[in-house]
Amino acid sequence: MILMSPPCQPFTRIGLQGDVSDPRTNSFLYILDILPRLQRLPKYILLENVKGFETSSARNKLVETLKKCGFKYQEFLLSPTCLGIPNSRLRYFLIAKLQSELFSFQASGQILENFPDQEAKASVKHRVAEGLEKESSFTPPKEEHIEPNSDSDDSSGQCSQKEEFIFKLETAKEMEKKQNQDSDLSIQMLKDFLEKDGEEMSQFFLPPKALLRYAFLLDIVTPSCRRSTCFTKGYGHYVEGTGSVLQTAEDVQLESVFKSVEMLSEEEKLMKLSTLKLRYFTPREIANLHGFPPEFGFPDKITVKQRYRLLGNSLNVHVVAKLISLLTG
Repeated sequence: MILMSPPCQPFTRIGLQGDVSDPRTNSFLYILDILPRLQRLPKYILLENVKGFETSSARNKLVETLKKCGFKYQEFLLSPTCLGIPNSRLRYFLIAKLQSELFSFQASGQILENFPDQEAKASVKHRVAEGLEKESSFTPPKEEHIEPNSDSDDSSGQCSQKEEFIFKLETAKEMEKKQNQDSDLSIQMLKDFLEKDGEEMSQFFLPPKALLRYAFLLDIVTPSCRRSTCFTKGYGHYVEGTGSVLQTAEDVQLESVFKSVEMLSEEEKLMKLSTLKLRYFTPREIANLHGFPPEFGFPDKITVKQRYRLLGNSLNVHVVAKLISLLTG
């Protein structure tokens, strides 16, 4: 089995999208070059990358190579939310098997946006044109769970002039979307993934400077929410667009804090915002959302910042486990 996660920078939607011209794809292209020349081909292949890879020339070269070698393959765009996990982390996956028969769930020319056993409930797919090049006019449909940070097509956080902000720089449409997500009973609450409060939690509360500067840009969730945005490697170091923060004072109404806060002095504003008791998710909590088992841990010498960076580049264990099960079953 070959498991691949090529560097994502050439394909990310907020990057330069250098694709195969980016030197960071060289190792991946080398594998595609030698694969047909192997005396013994692997039976299974699983590849992961960011959303955007599905429209790349690198993807086209991968598919051409797999067909040449006799593999049957299926592509996916999956987020942990499809398994009831309250975290948006949309990623591209491809599974391939060296066999003459198609997968029992094969959807030729389509990218599945749910696992096969979930397609009857929500058959959200989109078609991939044969030989699709990056320059084509292909436009993927809007995702059900859009991540308003590094995985979003528009990371500016701006809305059109016709949309009015209600509070906290959020439009009525954005607020309705979040309310719908929190009403989805098929997804667990965040509280199921949180650590118990203790003295060590004090290091994760947002500092005053961050509260004053970024409060209106934060994605704020409570333990009873059923959503959180994608946690990136910059979480805990950078504030804007790197992941949700947790409001631990659940009895405080978010709207009441933000609707009047701009009229206050800086000192009064800080006092008002502090009532929310906002903190970062801990590395352990993010690991829980990623599906790492309780016995998983980092060596003591790994700093909190390094843990966030590692987790930000991680995969969701449950999503990958289910894909491997489909591939080998």
